[in-house]
Amino acid sequence: MKSVLVVVAHPDDAEISMGMRIHWYTQLGVRVRVHCLSTGKPEEEGSVTRRNECLSAGAVLMVDQYTFSDVPDTRFVEHRGRINSELFRVIGESRPDLVYTHYPDDQHIDHSITGQEVTAVAMREAMGLSYFRSPYSTGFEPNMFFVGTEKLMDAKVKALECFASQRQLDMDVFRQLGAVAYRQHVHHRVVERFGDDSAYCEMFRVQRSIEFGSGV
Repeated sequence: MKSVLVVVAHPDDAEISMGMRIHWYTQLGVRVRVHCLSTGKPEEEGSVTRRNECLSAGAVLMVDQYTFSDVPDTRFVEHRGRINSELFRVIGESRPDLVYTHYPDDQHIDHSITGQEVTAVAMREAMGLSYFRSPYSTGFEPNMFFVGTEKLMDAKVKALECFASQRQLDMDVFRQLGAVAYRQHVHHRVVERFGDDSAYCEMFRVQRSIEFGSGV
C-alpha cells in the first residue's frame, strides 16, 4: 500500500477515530492525506484556530497532507452537491489505495452525509473503502481490528491535545475506550494471544478490499 486518504466531516474526527492507525501508516512510509470537509461554522472566527489545530495534530502523526474544504458545519444537508464535487476532486488528486471515512449510519447528520457521499465516490474511484467508528455510529459491527501499542496511543493522545479549543476531549477516556473497545467483539481466547505490547484497539468495517494474486 502506497497511499491512504481519510475523509472526515470536522476537525479532530480523524484523530479520535483512527489516530493510532494513521500514525502506524505514516511510520511505515505510507502517504496519508486527511481531508476535512468543514473547519467550523462560517460566522465563527474559531474556524481558523481549528484549522491550525488540525495541522498541528497532523504534524504529530506525520501526516503527508492535511487539507480542507469550507462546507459550513451542521449544514451538510444543503451542500450535498458541493460535497460530492469536492470528493471527486480530492479522490481524483490523491488516487488512494484505501479510503477511510465515517460509517454512513451515524446520529450526527454531517457524519452520515460524509459517509454516504464518500461511499458513492470511492466505490467508483478508489481501490478500497473502510469505515471507522465514531462516538455517534449506530449499528456498527466491526470486521477489522487494529490493535495498537502504548507508543501509538501516546501519539494519538498527543495529537488530540493539539485541539485545545475542544475542552470536552478527555484523554483518560480515550485511553480507557481504546483499552476495552474490542472486548465485546473478540473472544477472550483470541485476546489472550495478543502480544504484550498490544494494549489498545481501533475498530473498522471494511466495505471493499481488492487483493491481487499476481506473482505467484
